[in-house]
Amino acid sequence: MTTDLVAAARQRHTVKAYQPGRRISDEDFASLCELIRLSPSSVNLQPWHVVIASTDEGKARVAKAAEGDYSYNGPSIRACSHAFVFASRVNADEAFLQQLLDQEEADGRFAADPEAFKSRQRAARKLYTDIHKFDTRDLQHWMDKQVYLNLGQFLLAAAVLGLDATPMEGVDLKVLDAELGLREKGYTSLFVVTVGYRDEEGDYNAKLPKSRLPLETITTML
Repeated sequence: MTTDLVAAARQRHTVKAYQPGRRISDEDFASLCELIRLSPSSVNLQPWHVVIASTDEGKARVAKAAEGDYSYNGPSIRACSHAFVFASRVNADEAFLQQLLDQEEADGRFAADPEAFKSRQRAARKLYTDIHKFDTRDLQHWMDKQVYLNLGQFLLAAAVLGLDATPMEGVDLKVLDAELGLREKGYTSLFVVTVGYRDEEGDYNAKLPKSRLPLETITTML
């Protein structure tokens, strides 16, 4: 399994062109969705929301954010199988924190000692959200980081499933927020990830060797 995981990481790349009309399987789509749900986050905050466009109409709506300076991303959004718009919460209010706690209780995380474990989890999550809300004053930036954790897992998962993917920050986020009504729901978009199968002729990046800094440059062994 380790070898398969490393092989998937080695072969994955940012796809530059997709096969129009080629769809990923329902099984693979369900796996991607479950991996989004299972992503790690600090104090299990899960501050994300993902809008998934799978129809031509839906992808056209997402592609409205890839015009002008970002027009180079439009063709991939329209041609891919599914376009995933990742968004982050604007705030972590008490209602949301309670929702998380209720879900953890329903999933049995406090079963051994409900009152003690529930109280401890509430206090830990409030500690960190208050640090970022009041002390460092970077709450939304901190929550954005958690969504990027999800992105890393998502890209590796797609590669393991034999799917091609492209993370895109080159989109107009204000256009995405307005088109998808994200701000009204308490979220702001961060990036789009297209998923599908690369066009062998059009995807020039597939023909290039992968380039990464050597291990001794990016690590220090103690």
